[in-house]
Amino acid sequence: MKLTPRLLEIANKVEKDSVVADIGTDHGYIPVYLIEEGISRKVIACDINEGPLESAINYVTKKKYQDYIDTRLGDGLKPVKPNEVDTVIIAGMGGILIADILDADKKIADTIENFILQPMVASSELRKYLYNNGYKIVSEKLSREDNRFYEIIVATHGRENIEDEIYYEVGAKLIENKDPLLKDYLLKKIDKTQKIMKNIEEHGETEDNDKYNKLKERLSKLEEVYHDNF
Repeated sequence: MKLTPRLLEIANKVEKDSVVADIGTDHGYIPVYLIEEGISRKVIACDINEGPLESAINYVTKKKYQDYIDTRLGDGLKPVKPNEVDTVIIAGMGGILIADILDADKKIADTIENFILQPMVASSELRKYLYNNGYKIVSEKLSREDNRFYEIIVATHGRENIEDEIYYEVGAKLIENKDPLLKDYLLKKIDKTQKIMKNIEEHGETEDNDKYNKLKERLSKLEEVYHDNF
């Protein structure tokens, strides 16, 4: 089967012969791909909503992968037993929600080795949570669909210090690995920040404006990262 660029990048981060839990599985595309391509031995496809899970059940049944893919209804990591999987995928949600899912079931999360996370928004808040709660980011990858960028974060348990807060927003691994999409990704962030600042300026609200000053500092850091690398 053919995955979208975002889902394919997520699946490509799964290690060979791993046992995976896909949280918020939706239609079950990633679990089926992982089994079809011989990447995973077993996948647990979980969703909090009955509708999407029913879609996943139908798709798994159509592909005749019921022996390899379990479908389970439940919130976050709750459908997964401790030590049942070595890898978890949490994709297509906000970064704060992903952090909340990890935080809500720490006893289960502590038994999982690899975390493949793809926040739709609030990636900086997710990175901050990971760094402050006993995780370290081992790799990151950008994916683009149309004009939207997606950040795929791979983490494990450990400790890591952040040299500058800008790396909450722009993953340090994206820079270290010279991600092919990094240049366009940074330019889009710079452009968006400039537009927000211009809007504030047009309303004459820059003086003693905490939001504006933070945006100005953010822009300076983003431009520094850009000029240091391109």
